[in-house]
Amino acid sequence: MIVHFTVPIVPIGKARARVTSRGTFTPTKTRKAEEAVALIAKSAMKGRQIASGRVIAAVEAVMPIPASWPKAKRQDAISSVLRPTCRPDADNISKLVLDACNGIVYADDSQIVDLTVTKFYGTTPGITARFQWGE
Repeated sequence: MIVHFTVPIVPIGKARARVTSRGTFTPTKTRKAEEAVALIAKSAMKGRQIASGRVIAAVEAVMPIPASWPKAKRQDAISSVLRPTCRPDADNISKLVLDACNGIVYADDSQIVDLTVTKFYGTTPGITARFQWGE
């Protein structure tokens, strides 16, 4: 089975939990992004059974092209001659997506046996996730 979806947000990485005298909490920006991913993942599942066994995952982050870049550099970014080497880190983007899909696409992200994460520039920022499991 394959589940594929795109979340129309500017990609962010999962921020570390914050510890205060009142306990531990997830930063608001991270929590809201995870909620957006979870909502779209639920819709993409269309009531299907969550994955059992191994899962293959691919996460693609499309980063916005800086408005200050000259036309030639913008064109290089659109054609993938230039790729983002800036923050957020690819691993933190995938962590946000994979954690948000826990209990929705699969029981736990420990089921993921193969993971590909890519970052590109594009005119429409977003995060695309693809999960495959079973026969």
